[in-house]
Amino acid sequence: MRRLTLPDTGAPAQGARISAPSAARNLDPIARVLARVLPDQGRALELASGTGQHVAAFGRRFPGLSWQPSDANPDNLRSIAAWCEGAVNIRPPVVLDACQPGWAAQWGGQDAICLTNLLHLISEPEARALLAEVARALAPDGVFCLYGPFRQAGALVSEGDAAFDAALKAQDPAIGYKAIEGVAGQLTASGLRVEPPTAMPANNLMLIARRA
Repeated sequence: MRRLTLPDTGAPAQGARISAPSAARNLDPIARVLARVLPDQGRALELASGTGQHVAAFGRRFPGLSWQPSDANPDNLRSIAAWCEGAVNIRPPVVLDACQPGWAAQWGGQDAICLTNLLHLISEPEARALLAEVARALAPDGVFCLYGPFRQAGALVSEGDAAFDAALKAQDPAIGYKAIEGVAGQLTASGLRVEPPTAMPANNLMLIARRA
């Protein structure tokens, strides 16, 4: 498992809860898009739940969905569980490495899959494996909600993005920002219907893809 030094490393908030400032900042913009695209009920899988701040909030805001938090790092499960404590529509978090081929066989039939701020932290082969498994795991009419920073029209869109991408590549040359056009193209090739990206704060994008 990669151990990266990131500018937004979470810090303990209270008890077992870990708090990441970026998760607090981007929660409301992400939730506004989710309110438009998520089904009223069904199964929802969050990949790379991290601290657990997002899925805990999504459980409250979208109570008709049964949420399944997951993360590749077992050390994160305690914080996720602490944030989600008391939420009857959020299942206990599980270890799930979304970059490993084959996980859709166990986690298929999802009405919604959400992923925030991961693709730039993994390699191109890992991203391709993740996107392929997401497409397989979606139920008919299921929706994939992907948020993060991307290359747009082949370029990094700000000096801050260029500096962050360079800092990531200095730690691991295989990782860094992915082209939004390439991500959308793979999802389309996997049989999903992809909406035009939604512009989000801080030059990020939200990509919505649906199983036809």
